[in-house]
Amino acid sequence: MRALICVVAFSVVAVAQETVYQPKDGVVLPRVVREVKAAYTQEARDAHLEGTVFVRAVVKSDGTVGDVSVERSLDPTYGLDQAAVDATKAWLFKPGTKDGKPVAVSVGIEHTFKLK
Repeated sequence: MRALICVVAFSVVAVAQETVYQPKDGVVLPRVVREVKAAYTQEARDAHLEGTVFVRAVVKSDGTVGDVSVERSLDPTYGLDQAAVDATKAWLFKPGTKDGKPVAVSVGIEHTFKLK
């Protein structure tokens, strides 16, 4: 009787975390290529909420948006903070650079909500 030996190989790919630079010390800021406006939620409209949500976002070296956090909240209840985060994640940038090479850069973005 012959024994069948099955060898399974696993490949582990380590993805290095990008260094995130601050906009100083020779770092050229990313430039917006596609901006997405944050959507007003119906609940926030009904509550007549207006104001600004300030988010901090990491623009990755490929121009996409990575982590986004709310730094100045307008509305954790009616969804405007989350709308600002969701819109920011859909933005696209020409990446920031350091020494001529694309790098991840932390940027601040304001989303203003105003009823018309």
